[in-house]
Amino acid sequence: MRTTRDRIRHAILFELIGLALIIPLGGLVFGLPAETMGVIGVGSAMAATAWNYVYNLGFDHAMQHWAGHTRKSMGLRVAHAVLFEAGLLLILMPPIAWYLGITLLQAFVMDIAIAAFYVAYAFVFNLAYDRIFPLQSWSEATR
Repeated sequence: MRTTRDRIRHAILFELIGLALIIPLGGLVFGLPAETMGVIGVGSAMAATAWNYVYNLGFDHAMQHWAGHTRKSMGLRVAHAVLFEAGLLLILMPPIAWYLGITLLQAFVMDIAIAAFYVAYAFVFNLAYDRIFPLQSWSEATR
């Protein structure tokens, strides 16, 4: 399993790269000023960073318990990303609605669009991260 230090690196890199992408893209898609999208992005990133750590730790413990390892198949990677975003959607929807002064339904639609971006981003990021920073046990398992 990954160390706490590795999990912190993972979460910080994920959020910084995500913010660099979502603030300008979100501003264009939703017609919001960069400052407004920045507040949503940074607030969401702070919540997502905490959720990322807790979710991935729990997911890895569950995999270790049920499968005896933490290697993820492509199908499991897709499920991992979708479940992460579903949990984050429930966490972020109320504060986004409040901040923008919109209904929960409007915030839900906005959050779904952002989540769709992040599902694809999470899949690509985590695949790249695992290849750039593989666990030693993964290489030993292929010997």
